[in-house]
Formats: sequence, C-alpha cells, structure tokens
Amino acid sequence: MHTVWVRLNAVVFFGLTVLLCLSILAALSKIGHTSRYQPHIHKLALKNMKSLKNHGGVDRALLSFDLHADMNPAFHWNIKQLFVYVVATYATPTNPKNQIVLWDRIIESSDPPKRKILKEENVFVKYGLVDQGAELRGKEVELSLMWDHMPLTGLLYMGEQKEGTASKFVLPTEYQ
Repeated sequence: MHTVWVRLNAVVFFGLTVLLCLSILAALSKIGHTSRYQPHIHKLALKNMKSLKNHGGVDRALLSFDLHADMNPAFHWNIKQLFVYVVATYATPTNPKNQIVLWDRIIESSDPPKRKILKEENVFVKYGLVDQGAELRGKEVELSLMWDHMPLTGLLYMGEQKEGTASKFVLPTEYQ
C-alpha cells in the first residue's frame, strides 16, 4: 500500500508534466507566425533635424520623425507585449556598424486595437543620436523600426522592418 506522500508526489508530478507539455505546445504554436504576420509599416521618416553639436568630444544629433505603423498583426494569443523601438544605423571609420535606439514604446496585448496602431507625427527622440567620437557629420543614417515579442511562454524573439524599406537621410556636414 502506498502512503499519502507517495500518492501526493505522483499527483503533483503528473500535474507538472501536463503543464510542461502544454507550455511546449504553446511555445511551438508561434513557429512561423513572424514570417506570416508582419506589422504594416506605412511611414518612418525624418521630420526635422533640430541640432547637430559637438559636446565633450562626442557628436550629438537631436531630431524628430514621423511614424505610422500598424502593430496588430504581430500579436497572437501567446504574446504578452511588444517592445517597439526606432533604431538609427550608421557607419564610421572607427566603428563600421553603429546602432542606436532613438525612441521606444511598450504595447500590451490587453491594449485596444487602436492603441496598437502607432500614428506619431513629429516625434522628438527620447534618446539622442550620440557618436563615441566626432564622426557624425555628413554620415548617412538609416531609420528602421524593430520590435521584441514577449510571449506568455516560450522564447523571446525579435522582428524588424523588411530590408530595403528603411528610410535614409544624410546628416549635415557642419555643426548647427
């Protein structure tokens, strides 16, 4: 005859095994979702260059941009939230690839569908475009939208704007 503790152990570990199997199935359900359901990015472009200055040996650019994107397709039942951010990418002789986050927002799955549509006009950057040296002048900068999927269960994964669709602009050659 089994004791109460042996029976309790069997029930608890059976429940944990079922929970593990359901979690694995939930994580597998997202496979292929990112390639089939991409957010619709209608516009991401520089609106206004506010300043380009050198301060303390580093270049700093402050700017604003327009962003129109529908993030609804990125959501499914296993997504808790999206961390959406705008990245500026540029190259310098010192560092061949520089990526800087200029703006970000968290979109919850519980938000209404209208809140998952980003329609931002003349948004001033949260974080300045700062280079480690004085190499920003005259550089071509690419603005792209990226997002991190944060699921209820499973691995975190990233999504990004399709290659060739990001907007580009050239910074001034003189400080302003």
